[in-house]
Amino acid sequence: MDKFFAFLYRTKYINRWGLMRNTEKENLMEHSFLTAVVAHALAEISNAFFGNRLDAERIAAKALFHDVSEIFTGDMPTPVKYLNPDLKQNYKAVEKLAADKLVEQLPEKLQSVYADLLDEGGEEHVFVKYADKLCAYIKCVKEVQFGNTEFVSAKASIFKELKGYDSREVDYFLDNCIEAFTLTLDELRL
Repeated sequence: MDKFFAFLYRTKYINRWGLMRNTEKENLMEHSFLTAVVAHALAEISNAFFGNRLDAERIAAKALFHDVSEIFTGDMPTPVKYLNPDLKQNYKAVEKLAADKLVEQLPEKLQSVYADLLDEGGEEHVFVKYADKLCAYIKCVKEVQFGNTEFVSAKASIFKELKGYDSREVDYFLDNCIEAFTLTLDELRL
């Protein structure tokens, strides 16, 4: 019996931002979808405005699967995950082991396809990382907009990190897309 996709279904039960009071809960399934959308957008921005030839669909697929190891590990809060270099390295090893165990749930003929999507190497993964961080920033923007001061510090810290990437694609997204996330439905009306 192939269990891989049943495990993926369970991403909706893994809540993010566990150490912080949230006005709006976010689960891993929601986060993965938005990360894939943003990663795809970053790749297309790179192609359209900066002359690159990235495979936006592949980058989106990698983003869709970027946190699936959390099915087994749960969402480790960032301050804990990066508390010290040893913990960070050990947690990366646990994530890799979890991803490998997940891939083993597939028929052998599909394992290499999904193992490749879960691989965190290469230029494609850089765009997934950027998208993941932008989604964290969007979460902070929304929480602060709702009056949740719990996210003020995280918002500032993540913004600084995003600017530190020195990425034209990230800067384009920040300059042209983020403000729309603060609009109401009436303001978003076509």
